[in-house]
Amino acid sequence: MSEPKVPMTGNADPPASTADPADASTAKVIYVLYLIGIVVGITSLVGVIMAYVKRDDAPPWVQSHYRFQIRTFWIGVLYSVIGLATWVFIVGWFILLFVLVWLIVRCIKGMGWAERGEPVRNVTTWMFP
Repeated sequence: MSEPKVPMTGNADPPASTADPADASTAKVIYVLYLIGIVVGITSLVGVIMAYVKRDDAPPWVQSHYRFQIRTFWIGVLYSVIGLATWVFIVGWFILLFVLVWLIVRCIKGMGWAERGEPVRNVTTWMFP
């Protein structure tokens, strides 16, 4: 005898994600290096080099984190140079403060996505995805 068939309802669990958060361990380390780089600048440089080296060998969802980190580094450098160039004028202080907050927010959001095994939603944005 066959088992009775139970009709499917809309309450079925969604399929499990194939993304393993452990794959993003290096990406999480890079986010931490960027945050430490606020105080010890050289760690940001180490982080961007790691992102460049690791980006081709990673799963696609982790590659989005590496691309996001590379863009974060270079955009941060650009804004920081502008802030330092205009530091004599008061506007440079505001630019540097903005860069600080911007970097912290991007790193925290990125670490959260990496921890959950999610890709960066909008890698190309200059602000907060």
